[in-house]
Amino acid sequence: MSKIKKIEKITKHTLTNLKELILPPQKPFIISSNKKNIIKNLKSDIKPKTPKQTRLKMSTRQGYGDGLLKVGKQKNVVVLCADLTNSTNTASFEKAYPKRFFQCGVAEQNMVSMAVGLALSKKIPYVSTFAAFIPNRALDQVRVGACYNNLPIKFCSTHAGLTLGEDGATHQAMEDIASMRSLPNMKVIVPCDYDEAKKATVAIYKEKGPVYLRLGRSKLPRITSEHSKFEVGKANLLRPGNDITIIACGVMVSQAMRAAEILSLKGIDAEIINLHTNKPIDENAIITSAKKTGLVVTAEEHQIYGGLGSAVSEVLSKNHPVPMDFVAVKDTFGESGKPDELLRKYDVDYQSIIAAAEKLLKKSS
Repeated sequence: MSKIKKIEKITKHTLTNLKELILPPQKPFIISSNKKNIIKNLKSDIKPKTPKQTRLKMSTRQGYGDGLLKVGKQKNVVVLCADLTNSTNTASFEKAYPKRFFQCGVAEQNMVSMAVGLALSKKIPYVSTFAAFIPNRALDQVRVGACYNNLPIKFCSTHAGLTLGEDGATHQAMEDIASMRSLPNMKVIVPCDYDEAKKATVAIYKEKGPVYLRLGRSKLPRITSEHSKFEVGKANLLRPGNDITIIACGVMVSQAMRAAEILSLKGIDAEIINLHTNKPIDENAIITSAKKTGLVVTAEEHQIYGGLGSAVSEVLSKNHPVPMDFVAVKDTFGESGKPDELLRKYDVDYQSIIAAAEKLLKKSS
């Protein structure tokens, strides 16, 4: 049977359901007490089913590409790429604004130096490559050229973390947040989904100094929407709770939301904070939540040293110490594999968040 005939046999009821999945919700999905049908599904299935309100998955690098088209209307925006135009989703910008697009070849250090020159010439450069190359390969140029001079260069690196998947350990950048967060003047942003990445791409245009925007390869659940508020340096409360705080960024935000659904079945009321800006960090949001729940778990697709967990513990150790646990990669390299399988193997998935939360609650009881 041809594809056309198969499509013609789809019922009106099925089409209606598809429309409900595709249409974006007005608010991020939050579990509430009257979601009896969702609770029923969770009880009958170890892996929670995707809520009906969740839209089709898209990657944060796709959000970056669409955000570039929007911010590209500003005539001082230029984009530089290191022979990865399709992978970094900068091809659309190149087509729309060819005179403001610079293909630099496989020469990331030189690309950063070019961006420094363009920034000194009153341009706003968006530098695009893999996270394995910036910061790792061009850290000297980033440090001295961009940060020392406090230039408005936007370093937008895709394919970060374990969810790069099959490309393996050499390309799975999991120390990039630590490297960039330690640099003076640098801001670090890790969007959790397509919509947040798109908004972040536009928002960082107005930031005065250098910015690191960490993006991924894999398609993720869209838990925010085009109407959700995004502000650099301000965390978003996705789910209020009283028993424990789970603070996450990037890929791990959807994993944290999934963990909260299961914890709620066990009578545990978890508060979920999307800390998309790792630097400057929203101290008030962290301290306020920690005072309310008294327990904090951080979750990140990054090495346990120097990333989100370290940043949060720096804030709490100084202002309001509480028991903490850290869901992160434990001082090891990754390997080639499917993204979900790698998250499970290296204990950076929703099950690991649940285990960390239950461990803290048991200790505190």
